[in-house]
Amino acid sequence: MLFPLSGAPRLHGIARLAAASPCRVAKQHVEYFELPTRRYFTRCQSPRVPFDWTLNPYRGCEFGCKYCYARYTHEFMELRDGLSFETRIFAKQWNPRAFCQELERIPRADWIAIGTATDPYQPAERRFRLTRAMLEILARERGRRLSLTTKSDLVRRDADLLEVIARSNLLHVAVTITTMDEKLARLLEPYAPRPALRMGAVAELAERGVAAGVLASPILPGINDAEAMLDELAGQAAAAGAASFTGSVVFLKPCTHAVFFPFLEEKFPHLVEGYRRQFASSAFLRGAYPRLIARRLEAVRRRHGLAATFSDDLPEGWEPEPQLELAFGPRAAAVDFVMKSTC
Repeated sequence: MLFPLSGAPRLHGIARLAAASPCRVAKQHVEYFELPTRRYFTRCQSPRVPFDWTLNPYRGCEFGCKYCYARYTHEFMELRDGLSFETRIFAKQWNPRAFCQELERIPRADWIAIGTATDPYQPAERRFRLTRAMLEILARERGRRLSLTTKSDLVRRDADLLEVIARSNLLHVAVTITTMDEKLARLLEPYAPRPALRMGAVAELAERGVAAGVLASPILPGINDAEAMLDELAGQAAAAGAASFTGSVVFLKPCTHAVFFPFLEEKFPHLVEGYRRQFASSAFLRGAYPRLIARRLEAVRRRHGLAATFSDDLPEGWEPEPQLELAFGPRAAAVDFVMKSTC
């Protein structure tokens, strides 16, 4: 058992399960653990988000993005140092029968969002293949509403399954690309695949008929927010056949500060004072700056003929649940929020 240490408080719930999780693999800087799974789908009842259920095969993420808001999820397991989020990765124990039973209880009209907290195609997926296993089951469904968000070109491995899913379900895949500048991307997202590889994934999915969009999030003041940078990104998205292009301004939860501000002090010291002032009382930027970014995004979309949201057109193989479909309205605009709420 990795933790708790002697004298530590008694652990409960998921913290206790995490503490008892066996270490399956240890690399130079990362350990992988198998986490007992009580449930795969999490009900989302917040009025701030449009989806109904979230599905995250992993806890923690090895990409090490300096701005990542999801670091707080490791605090539920009493891992509060910030860096554990990217060095202790938990793969959920796989039980296909339990997964299917949960899925059967979810109405087909409900929106299921995959990868809302951690990336479903992070390096752990090459070892555990949980995302692939889940998609294999979803590929047998008809009339579902699904979205998937990733910043990994590993999604190309599952293009065959995503193509099958898209024939009979409403499926949107958002690929996060914060900049086409490889050096800057390496600073912001040290272990994520290169931007060109991610854009290649968008192109392959689009060629297969899967609605794949580019998510330029987060947009960080003074770092990747210049209109010329956004224009380059939008231009390449259009060339790749992206179904949509959108983005959102960074938000910095307190759990992110311990990682983000030391990074800022080292790489962008001239921006530290401004960031500390702007995020001193809130995790979110409000007012003139978000409006400025919204105008820039709209300008580059118009320039390259890109949509702000995915289409809600239903595929030919769609088979709705009659008793639920009447109460379910268009949700194209909702997808924009799904993309903006992920990093």
